[in-house]
Amino acid sequence: MEEQAAQKKFAEIAEKDQKLKKNMSKIKHKIAVISGKGGVGKSTVAANLAMAFSMHGYKDRVGVLDVDIHGPCIPKLLGAKGQKCQITPLGALPVTGANGIKVVSMDFLLQNQETPVIWRGPLKMQVIKQFLSDFVWGELDFLFIDAPPGTGDEPLTVMQTLPEMDGTIIVTIPSEVSEEVVKKAVSFSRKMGIPIIGIVENMSGYTCPKCGETVNILGSGGGKRIAEELNVPFLGQIPIDPKICEDADKGVSFVASNSDSASAKAFQKIVANVESFLKAQKEARESD
Repeated sequence: MEEQAAQKKFAEIAEKDQKLKKNMSKIKHKIAVISGKGGVGKSTVAANLAMAFSMHGYKDRVGVLDVDIHGPCIPKLLGAKGQKCQITPLGALPVTGANGIKVVSMDFLLQNQETPVIWRGPLKMQVIKQFLSDFVWGELDFLFIDAPPGTGDEPLTVMQTLPEMDGTIIVTIPSEVSEEVVKKAVSFSRKMGIPIIGIVENMSGYTCPKCGETVNILGSGGGKRIAEELNVPFLGQIPIDPKICEDADKGVSFVASNSDSASAKAFQKIVANVESFLKAQKEARESD
């Protein structure tokens, strides 16, 4: 009886793994957006980067998976707050956010906004795998995975579950404290065998709209320095813009509503740099 139970268990695991693999095979590029510490605006970068790609010829072909189980905020940033997932015979459907971006988040499964998620690692790992396998993502060009800061259960589960990921984008700010912890994120990606697409320096200087003077409130050049030191690509700097916070509070995408701003153009440059990285990666595989 024990042997039969074990065989049944192994068969169930194999079936789930096969289902997940089939589901993810329909998505061309899978990219995790991570950070070594909190407070660097990682989710804001992930949401606006997804929107920038969607506006760059990938409309209705971009998805965002929010694996911040305890503090999900991607739905708010992409105008999908308060919605619920629909269940179909084929599986659950992602919620459609701004500009056709498909979104899956723990936020859609909570009874109300005050409901805390009090889970340990195994439960979080299980639900993240279900997000990847049981939701009908469909055919996408890009899936951005927004992970909570650090190198704990959530980003670890993603990288172990999706070893074929295209890579990670690491978000930092110019300060020296952030420089120290971003090294851990780089080491984490390397130890997991996941390519590092590059480092993004967020909150990089503020230009006064009245006098035009630029003030480096949080320091200057930390992201680029650490990228050069660790020999990883530097994707770009995103200047501080108060409208980013204002739009986030409204549930509006900054890059869509302020496309001519310096910060929005910085996101557009990052899109181009990510595309160049993926193109080079593809050419390297084909030449092997």
